Amino acid sequence: MLGRRALSSVTTQSATVAPSLSPTETVIKRPVQTVSEWKGLEQWRSAPIDERRVWGKSTPAVEKEPVLGGGLELIRQDEKPEINVSELAKWGEFILATPDPLEKAFLTHQAYRLWHQGDMQIGTGAAPDAPGRPSKPQLVPPREVPGPKDTELSASAHAMHNLAHIELNAIDLAWDTVVRFSYASEELGRQFFADFLHVADDESRHFRWCQQRLNELGFSYGDMPAHNLLWKDCMRTSGSVKSRLAVIPMIQEARGLDASPRLVKRLSGLADHRSAAIVRRIGEEEVAHVGVGVTWFLRVCEKLQIDPGLTFKEMMVECNIELHGPFNHTARARAGLQREWYDNSEATESTESGPGDASRYHCQDPPAVKQTSVPELQREAQVEDGRARLHPSSTDASKIAASDVKINGTSGSVLPEVYERLALLVAMEKDNAGA
Repeated sequence: MLGRRALSSVTTQSATVAPSLSPTETVIKRPVQTVSEWKGLEQWRSAPIDERRVWGKSTPAVEKEPVLGGGLELIRQDEKPEINVSELAKWGEFILATPDPLEKAFLTHQAYRLWHQGDMQIGTGAAPDAPGRPSKPQLVPPREVPGPKDTELSASAHAMHNLAHIELNAIDLAWDTVVRFSYASEELGRQFFADFLHVADDESRHFRWCQQRLNELGFSYGDMPAHNLLWKDCMRTSGSVKSRLAVIPMIQEARGLDASPRLVKRLSGLADHRSAAIVRRIGEEEVAHVGVGVTWFLRVCEKLQIDPGLTFKEMMVECNIELHGPFNHTARARAGLQREWYDNSEATESTESGPGDASRYHCQDPPAVKQTSVPELQREAQVEDGRARLHPSSTDASKIAASDVKINGTSGSVLPEVYERLALLVAMEKDNAGA
């Protein structure tokens, strides 16, 4: 866990070490670009608690609440939990450790209800290296995740299972942000944690909709293997708030904005209009999550006195991420994402075209890896014409020292991840070809 000393400002002759929420980040002060926050932010924050846990008409079996383990009793809206948890971060610890997905979703909603009563403190907590997970689905390398034709699931169920897996990860990603950065609650402020708790609650509702639809189609979450790349991105950004904001909401969740219209079209083509409606609604609500990420990224950059656009690009270099279209530029713009931050292409790409579905929804594809050698980051690499510098953490430095093998300019230490992501892209292409 990072100490508060990481947040203090220290000035040297050559650079300013700003309150960066990371112990290793050094930045050069430069003019800050003025960018507007998401316009729907205040309306989203002030909205009443969304109690739509069930999508449309459903059977009593689907509507049944989970039986909670660990000595917890069912928590109704006007009741307090039996466990003495008065801090949000402790709720997060407990929920992250909860293996049952429905319990995780249910407890998330209860925590959100209690938070709205106004007497819960943020507190501090310790985020785990991995969240609690059920025995199924089996987590496999991306190349081993079956396509629609390789499972007993229908095409619609296959798509909804993929989406359910993403939404379950999204619950944990939001909670991890709350818990992991709880040590910096004074610097970030109460609203930061309120926003990401709200995101977690939205994702818990999305997961329940997906699980419900899977049940209606005759299947359940866990009926096919899945991969763990989404959580790997969580761990890659565990040491910096601005890295977390850039990679999770502004990259991962933004891919959902790109993919949602295509998946809706695909499900409608299968005459599964109920699944298509669920995906459409989830896609609309994801605009808020990207917008929250953009808002807090802008505020962190303002506090650090750094340019958000350049910093976002630096984060992609630092995390070996290169984004490829097609992009849903309209939805991204609604969320406040500036096109020049993420799109390096010269031609405008349509959200309804393109051979691949680089999809948060369809194949759970994190951004493709840019094959930058780790030793290049060992040096004080100049980024954006020398206006900023990258300083890898001590953990990265130890990996660099141990890595002396390159293949096609890529260090041996990052090759497994490169291969995993490339395999996922290949599987995605095959999936689309067979759709």
